[in-house]
Amino acid sequence: MSSGFTNAIELRNVTLTYDDRVILDDVSFAVKPGETKILMGGSGTGKSTVLKLVLGLIKPDSGRILIDGEDITDLNERELAPVRRKIGMVFQEGALFDSQSVYKNVGYRLFEQGLPEDQIRDEVRQKLQFVNLEHAMDMMPSELSGGMRRRVGIARALVGSPRLILYDEPTAGLDPPTARTICELAMELRDLQGVSSIFVTHRMGDARLMSSAYFTLTDQGEPIYKREDDTLCLINTQFIMLKDGRVIFSGTDETLWDIDDPYIQNFLREV
Repeated sequence: MSSGFTNAIELRNVTLTYDDRVILDDVSFAVKPGETKILMGGSGTGKSTVLKLVLGLIKPDSGRILIDGEDITDLNERELAPVRRKIGMVFQEGALFDSQSVYKNVGYRLFEQGLPEDQIRDEVRQKLQFVNLEHAMDMMPSELSGGMRRRVGIARALVGSPRLILYDEPTAGLDPPTARTICELAMELRDLQGVSSIFVTHRMGDARLMSSAYFTLTDQGEPIYKREDDTLCLINTQFIMLKDGRVIFSGTDETLWDIDDPYIQNFLREV
């Protein structure tokens, strides 16, 4: 590409209808390497549909979908397998297997690949350490709080060290401190590991936090949280807003808060 880099995710003129209802209408946007796109919009505007398209779970009626520059639009299930290994998925409710331990849940993808038990245990432990849940490895999902279940879901999404992560309302139903923890984990992955992501949310608290703060490392190599200020403006987090299946806004948080559009202003007040 002439820009010198390949987009992590790109939708080009994607249209999708279902039972004569337009779900997505000529949607185009890209997620750069290490960038988070916060995807917002009212119920039924196509947010979760975008995630399913990126995963190849559904096909568009027209348009193209690219992952790391590869056009996946027409790939079959077998051809999609290596593409999906690049992508981690964090579901709204954690989506854990209730009959299996945290260890088995987080290592599910590795067990499917038939990797040695020692290798699986080491990686699972590492991912649980990242979300501060190493002590929960042998617990069952029924023993976890809602926030712990979401953090286990993030650990599972990180197995295999994917460079792309899709978050589908990961803080829905959580209290504000727990929701903040989930957002901060996503920010650490963005800022310290260069993970690209689409973050679907309806919570303005999530959106404001993720677009106004960042993580860096201390001289000792420890993660440290910092707020955006007059000397630094985050460029790795932007917004996309959908309405009736169309992109009606794409840009920075500063532009979003100030935009003089009645629908967007009403949406921001309501959420």
